[in-house]
Amino acid sequence: MTERRWPDAGVSRIPYWVYTDPDVYRLEQERIFQGPSWSYVALACEIPNPGDFVRTSVGETPVVVVRDRGGEVRCLVNRCAHRGAMFCREPYGNTPKFQCPYHQWTYTLEGQLIGVPFEKGRDGQGGMPADFDVACNGLETLRVAERHGVLFASFSDDVEPFEDYLGEEMLGWFDRVFDGRELRLLGYLRQRLPCNWKLMFENIKDPYHATLLHVFLVTFGLFRADNPSATKMDKTGRHSVLVSQRGKTLEGGLTLNDASLLTPVKEFAGDATVVMQTLWPNLIVQQQSNTLAMRQMVPRGPSAHDLHWTFFGYADDTEEMTTIRLRQANLMGPAGFVSIDDGEVMRLSQDGVSVDARRAGVAEMGGHGTEDADHMLTEGAIRAFYEHYREVLGL
Repeated sequence: MTERRWPDAGVSRIPYWVYTDPDVYRLEQERIFQGPSWSYVALACEIPNPGDFVRTSVGETPVVVVRDRGGEVRCLVNRCAHRGAMFCREPYGNTPKFQCPYHQWTYTLEGQLIGVPFEKGRDGQGGMPADFDVACNGLETLRVAERHGVLFASFSDDVEPFEDYLGEEMLGWFDRVFDGRELRLLGYLRQRLPCNWKLMFENIKDPYHATLLHVFLVTFGLFRADNPSATKMDKTGRHSVLVSQRGKTLEGGLTLNDASLLTPVKEFAGDATVVMQTLWPNLIVQQQSNTLAMRQMVPRGPSAHDLHWTFFGYADDTEEMTTIRLRQANLMGPAGFVSIDDGEVMRLSQDGVSVDARRAGVAEMGGHGTEDADHMLTEGAIRAFYEHYREVLGL
């Protein structure tokens, strides 16, 4: 790996090479996504029945999340133990077993190898050697944690329990949305963004930009610099939450033909109308008014990542509430009234940082510290994120 030295100014400066260096990217896959962390993989409501599965990723590693015959959730690396081919090609579905299309090695829902064509050869010829052990050639499996219908997976046997991983502060905000009620899947959106995955994480930890870039939010009072707001972090700095309360609409005569798009229905404790929680290393929990979504980041090399949006509600929602959630979902997603802005500026950011790895970005809004703030004009959560990032990667 090329020797990389962080700027002397610390996390108030973010070197451009963290977004572009292939060696740093490979180190992220090893120490973050395959290290002692819990990565979001699915909602339990996506796989309610035995045999139900969804195909997803942990970092760049393709995995399949499946409910086995006994009702337990499994997370299997989507890679045949034989020659490494991805055995699952469908995005979701139901199956009694998994079979690799290459040589038809077959596995149970638990990942055990149960079928090897011509294992004993044919007419005394070929076949696997006498010491081949089917029991030792199953699929690689990850640890799974579930909390209130949300599923996380980890490669590490040393990762702390999920509740400890989040910490008391972040667990409270998580449980605000995931309060034990059964969840209801509403739909998916997918997009590939031509920028490093960390730029998306920064974007949600950055209330400063939201009061300037997102004219739609500011115009209609959904997110303004004078709104009551706060940025809070866990003790490690890896997780954070951005909280805001809806303010006044700007004067100027702009109105919507359908005002119901912006009419929230109070359903959570407190006055917050926007809560965006970022959970290391790959999840954004979105609550914008009544639209709820998981945003899962999937790295695709140093300069691209996929963003998977999973919109949901609650099983006991009325049809009217479901309609409200779906209508408000037009704010978000690849072509959302708000989120489309982020996709464009993150492409511009990647184009800019890719030119000269010797330079560094400035992250001094709100000072140099990593403390919580009760306003929007701060980059403290970004600095806290990189403080933890540097520790994990040894930079």
